[in-house]
Amino acid sequence: MSHQKVSNAFLFIFLIFSFFLGHSQTSENESNRYLVLVRPAFDGTLAYNTTEFVAQYWRVPGNTGFNKSVDWIASELEKAGYVLESEAQSTSRLTYRIESRPMDRPTWEPVSAQLSIVGESTPLLVSSKNRNMTFLNSVSTPQAGITAEVIYIKPEDDLSSMDLKDKVVFIESGIRSVYKQLLGNGVLGVLSYDNPDYLQPEKNVTSIQFRSLPSQTDTKFWGIALSFEAKERLQEALKKGRTKVTVNIQTKIYTTDELTVIANIKGSKNPQERLVFSAHIQEPGANDNASGVGTQLEMATIAASLIEENKLDVDRTLTFLWGDEISSTHRYIQEDKERAKGIKWGISLDMVGENTDITGGSFLIEKMPDPSAIWTRGQDKHTEWGGEVLALEDMKPHYLNDFIIHNFKEQGNYANWKVNTNPFEGGSDHTPFLKSDIPGLLLWHFTDQFYHTDNDRIDKVSQETLKNVGTAALASGLYLVNANTDTANEILNLVEKSALKRLESEFELSIKSTLPADEKPILAAWEDWYLKALQSITDLEPLPTKDLQHKIKVAQQKVRERTQNYLTELDAR
Repeated sequence: MSHQKVSNAFLFIFLIFSFFLGHSQTSENESNRYLVLVRPAFDGTLAYNTTEFVAQYWRVPGNTGFNKSVDWIASELEKAGYVLESEAQSTSRLTYRIESRPMDRPTWEPVSAQLSIVGESTPLLVSSKNRNMTFLNSVSTPQAGITAEVIYIKPEDDLSSMDLKDKVVFIESGIRSVYKQLLGNGVLGVLSYDNPDYLQPEKNVTSIQFRSLPSQTDTKFWGIALSFEAKERLQEALKKGRTKVTVNIQTKIYTTDELTVIANIKGSKNPQERLVFSAHIQEPGANDNASGVGTQLEMATIAASLIEENKLDVDRTLTFLWGDEISSTHRYIQEDKERAKGIKWGISLDMVGENTDITGGSFLIEKMPDPSAIWTRGQDKHTEWGGEVLALEDMKPHYLNDFIIHNFKEQGNYANWKVNTNPFEGGSDHTPFLKSDIPGLLLWHFTDQFYHTDNDRIDKVSQETLKNVGTAALASGLYLVNANTDTANEILNLVEKSALKRLESEFELSIKSTLPADEKPILAAWEDWYLKALQSITDLEPLPTKDLQHKIKVAQQKVRERTQNYLTELDAR
């Protein structure tokens, strides 16, 4: 071969290589374009500062801390260019409103509390150090406090035969089952110890997990939750004989309104369709859930700035909701049936800022109900929160699971940040979406040794985690609200690969069973789930094209064939 021919051959190979390399990079940029756009804008500063501000308050709907958090959110939204709906023009795309509605019961907030054993110089608990010590809804004692004998009761005790009038009861369990009996027996109040093992109470001896009473509109009952350290001291005193305590609790109980903040970035093409992010304000912790409030607020401000700077647009509406856990999201869905029809996705941010080196556990994506919530095995596992075993009729097949997992793992790989999943467990703002047949999932952390305790403070929060969660969540949201035919094809490929991978892993688990043939319902359930998840991709196109429908059918056929091959092999074993 001549030198010229060799040169031409190498040039041809180089051009071919360059073409494929460029095509590969274009494809990669296409799937990651929103992550690339959001990363430099999201540094976590606003998320962290908001978390710190909100976390200083004990928050329930209507009280001072809740409402000051609402004011902070509104102020930051206005700085970012959002306009009150009542003052907005018809052309305004960045708007927000604060909904106010009367509460059907009074709100509550703690002021101060102290618990002391009579005869001991050091108080057992002081609210300045243990702000969760007072049960939610407790009434105030007289200003000077009360002094009374402590009676220890065990689960097997017959309370009706005991003289408990004007006494303080100590119980090592929850009080729900005995609350009415205690009221009926004239008990002044209750001291309880009920910290679960995952809180590592013998290590975190000062932690108190917050507890609550029914609304105390017609009683003068109160409760104090004990730390492990306080419980041990009280038990030592009781061993020595008759023990009295002095209790001074000051709280505020008053009638007020409940507030909810809703911000919208109006879609330019299909504004009636929307994705809703939700984060609840109430609960007294930093991670739970000041971190969700802060992360979502920075997401809303960055999305606004990207639009104002003409770096992107949104075809569908992007909504951000802050309110009371579950109830605010439920109302948003139920109060306007027309609006609800346009909600295509719901994503909840709850406990999203943890420094896992301190708190333990992991960042998690709680999946929409899939067969892992029926057969939890292999890499799937429930958290220590736990979840009931679901049934086939509870399944919610949809592409959202695999899409969000993929996007978050992309951010995880980029930032060296660990992303895990758990089967559906419920208990947060994603549940109202699912109950209304709207695709919805949860972003959170667990297990957390400070969960719901007064040690869930700002020192347990990582700005880096806030940044990672917020970046991945916002990028995913922007991708979805701008979904089109290209998006549908990308997600179709992603879900097809996920389906085949899941079927393979489930088959490998099944062949290890002593009765492989009995494993067939599991494979069949995953087949059905993914066939329907693939079909759900049609909602990414305003009018599904024949080409997309054909590609979905081809992918579904691959799933059927792979499943049938596995079932045949199980039969042969």
